[in-house]
Amino acid sequence: MRILVVEDERVLALKIERALARTGHEVSRAETGPDAVRTAMDHHFDLVLLDVNLPGFTGFEVLRQLREAAVESRVMMLTAQGEVEDRVAGLTGGADDYLTKPFAMEELLARVEALARRGGAVETSTFLEVGVLGMDVTKRRVTVRGERIALSPREFEVLQILMQEPGRAFSREEICERVWEREHEYDTRTVEIFVMRLRKKLDLDGSGVMIETVRGVGYALRSSE
Repeated sequence: MRILVVEDERVLALKIERALARTGHEVSRAETGPDAVRTAMDHHFDLVLLDVNLPGFTGFEVLRQLREAAVESRVMMLTAQGEVEDRVAGLTGGADDYLTKPFAMEELLARVEALARRGGAVETSTFLEVGVLGMDVTKRRVTVRGERIALSPREFEVLQILMQEPGRAFSREEICERVWEREHEYDTRTVEIFVMRLRKKLDLDGSGVMIETVRGVGYALRSSE
């Protein structure tokens, strides 16, 4: 994968770069918020490893600008130990994963490889449709009434799970396991955040399609049609 490492601590950034390069990834670096935005917009990256605390402006601002510009690179936020607010803010703003500092390099590499597997997964259906909601799995495009909606990779994957079996209630735990493909420390709020983001972007009110909260279970995508 082509990976952009956005980290102003040069010793740590160099360690991450070397570890990723040893496992076959092509790595670029940026040290400030403005540099990160320019680099990510000027070049295609499969993944951006994005520190929260950066010179210029924060990683949250970098993330906001990338998502507003419809940059579809996966983003993994690097957050301070125990800062729950940072993790929630990152996920709400469009990040796909997060890793708390300090972290073991082995864990970072494992999460990167999990993201790579998701990106190259073989899909069983090429087009999914639920009412006015359509998904082209091959092109990774989602439309509502024919109008394209920009989703982050994680948002796409959560929605894809729900669209594959309309009407079925998926637990938060199952959604996490199928999207992140690992045991993890996420609480149920992680899935709630992604569902909230999807509801806001898809704006399905009045369309006959809705992501329904199934009390005591999780979420289901339903259509009146």
